[in-house]
Amino acid sequence: MAQGDTTDASTSPPIEPVDTPQQRLYNSRVVLTTYPSQLGIEPIPLHWGAPTASARGPVVVSRSQDTFGKRNAIGAGGGSYCIYRALAVAIGALAPNHRPDFTMTEPTHQIGPFPAWSDPEKIVSMDPWGHATVEHYSEFLDQGVDIRPTIAITKAHMKLAEIDDAIQRGFLRRDGEIVTEGGELKVVKVASEPVWYLPGVAQRFGIEESTLRRALFEDTGGMYPELITRPDLKVFLPPIGGLTVYIFGDPAHISDPTKRLTMRVHDECNGSDVFGSDICTCKPYLVYSIEECAREAQNGGVGVVVYFRKEGRALGEVTKYLVYNARKRQEGGDTAANYFKRTEFVAGVKDMRFQALMPDILHWLGVKRIDRFISMSNMKYQAIVDSGIEIIERVSIPEDRMPADSKVEIEAKIADGYFTTGEVPTGEMLKEVKGRNWDEIAH
Repeated sequence: MAQGDTTDASTSPPIEPVDTPQQRLYNSRVVLTTYPSQLGIEPIPLHWGAPTASARGPVVVSRSQDTFGKRNAIGAGGGSYCIYRALAVAIGALAPNHRPDFTMTEPTHQIGPFPAWSDPEKIVSMDPWGHATVEHYSEFLDQGVDIRPTIAITKAHMKLAEIDDAIQRGFLRRDGEIVTEGGELKVVKVASEPVWYLPGVAQRFGIEESTLRRALFEDTGGMYPELITRPDLKVFLPPIGGLTVYIFGDPAHISDPTKRLTMRVHDECNGSDVFGSDICTCKPYLVYSIEECAREAQNGGVGVVVYFRKEGRALGEVTKYLVYNARKRQEGGDTAANYFKRTEFVAGVKDMRFQALMPDILHWLGVKRIDRFISMSNMKYQAIVDSGIEIIERVSIPEDRMPADSKVEIEAKIADGYFTTGEVPTGEMLKEVKGRNWDEIAH
């Protein structure tokens, strides 16, 4: 029996010893962190903002044996899913040294390159060459360096009941190009995982890089000590959700100044987007934007929906539900006047999405002008405009698309600066905007 094994052999069937991935690849020496001058540490050069992929160099974050000393980035690939990969390795379902077979995984459509890809200030939260691992870095792959894509581009069909309704209303037509005869939408999809260039992220928020590194280290429980010990490594792959881009029409039209672009930037709201909660306008606004994007594509332009994983204003779903409870239970009921106050009482801040990084994906797509921006958010609007992209028209959610219980949210946001073509409510008016109480909700 192995040392430390408490299994009772008399009551358990004998288990044949197996050569597990852990036994093969892990040794007793655990490397908690590394240092710039440490023996064997020779990072592959990485020049963020270089004019070409080869001049920039690959992002290498793997701790595998044949890549460890060549790492030029902190963190782990896969975003929030890196933890599941670790679990798969721990239980023996995945070999730690598994290398993907990238055969036939290349992008279905060509996007870029655009000038912003080589501008170290325009794109700081994603790897602009993250979809071209095999194309540009095959030499490193052949040498055994573990490099993983952080962007994938594919195409698909989208089936929504609301699109069927839009077809019946005559808003959309079955043209065979954007909408199939079966009522499905043809889309190009882009998935992107976060890759942060730390000096650029710090500059975007107007803070010191050292402050950013310390905060990331402390508030992840010290998970990434190289944030402190490796100031020479400027790239960090954070364990957070990424984004998905849905393109309606020809992706080449996005950067074409002669083509109209309709766009929505949407932050995840699982309760509404997927399960139809009516306490907010998220799903109705998302569906409305998809209809508008598809219509723009049918009219010769292009439509884009960018879907960020920032659940509950990046506060998380647990915090969001705690806020819901506080809103419904407060004295006087759920009022627009106290909408943000309840969030601040629970979370300490009303919003942690901090849209300063959001425009990066737009620059990656080659966006220069948005003809119709399907959003009322002043924060998103300002971040996009401040990044150098022109917005021609801002489009509010139609009144008839708003669920009754969402009035609290939307009126509070309008009073706080959201775009509207209607009246901006006063403080007294906000007190009169109330959501329903739990007794009125059918469970």
